[in-house]
Amino acid sequence: MNKKIITLALALALPLTVAAFPGDNGGFEGHHANRVERLTKSLDLTPEQKPKVEAIFKEQEEKFKIIHEETQKRLQEVLTKEQMTKMEDIKKQRHEKWQKKHEALKEQTAPEQAK
Repeated sequence: MNKKIITLALALALPLTVAAFPGDNGGFEGHHANRVERLTKSLDLTPEQKPKVEAIFKEQEEKFKIIHEETQKRLQEVLTKEQMTKMEDIKKQRHEKWQKKHEALKEQTAPEQAK
């Protein structure tokens, strides 16, 4: 039962963890600014659409924060301190693994972009 709870908690928390540690692009604001710029180019957003899209991403960020905080609070009510510590360790390991993959991908794409 505890393994199922931890697995579920990680499944819910991992996307938020990745979003909370996006790398070198300036956090959520940088991430959303980059996304909006890409969408502006690829979808040919109008000047009227661009601030509306930015507002949608800002609202999404706020909702993610609320969900993350609520999830953490509920997990603390269910899990023991030892389990919470272990879950945090697992999240850190997954984040480090993700970071290594992300850095390797950046290194692979950097030479291609230089061509």
